Amino acid sequence: MAEPTPVVRCPWGEDPAMTAYHDTEWGRELRGDPELFERMSLEAFQSGLSWAIILRKRERFREVFAGFDPEVVAGFGEPDVARLLDDAGIVRNRRKIEATISNARTLLALDESFSDLLWSFAPPPRPAPTSFADVPATTPESIAMAKTLKKKGFRFFGPTTAYALMQATGMVNDHLADCVARPASGVA
Repeated sequence: MAEPTPVVRCPWGEDPAMTAYHDTEWGRELRGDPELFERMSLEAFQSGLSWAIILRKRERFREVFAGFDPEVVAGFGEPDVARLLDDAGIVRNRRKIEATISNARTLLALDESFSDLLWSFAPPPRPAPTSFADVPATTPESIAMAKTLKKKGFRFFGPTTAYALMQATGMVNDHLADCVARPASGVA
């Protein structure tokens, strides 16, 4: 009897939560203003930290940021900032907290769909990377996204965070060529 074929994944480690996130969320198309506001906010909180930390704290982030409803978050004031700074269940960084609130206000002031704006920077499909050495930290598209969002008033969102958002929400597919989570075509 032949041995079962091992499942090949991107080398993210053995953390079960990270594996589940990798297999079911990362690189999958995500659209919608509130959904992308949440991901943008979490990617900003992740800046300088491990995604595993953010993933472990994600449910608490959702609780204290009202499900990342931009209309609710935009109404947060200094008492909310103080409340969030006291909450050990999230990343307590004043600049990131204040940026999230400011970004909700900026999102609401847009004269276009936030989702459509972000997706307008999605590059055309490209060949699947064969190793993480083939995966960039930024691209011309992520640089343009960050520059445009900064001009519109968004904060704490540079080219590297923009590219991480693009990866997480399926604007680019950086699953390795032999990864079980990559579409069969090998391009996307």
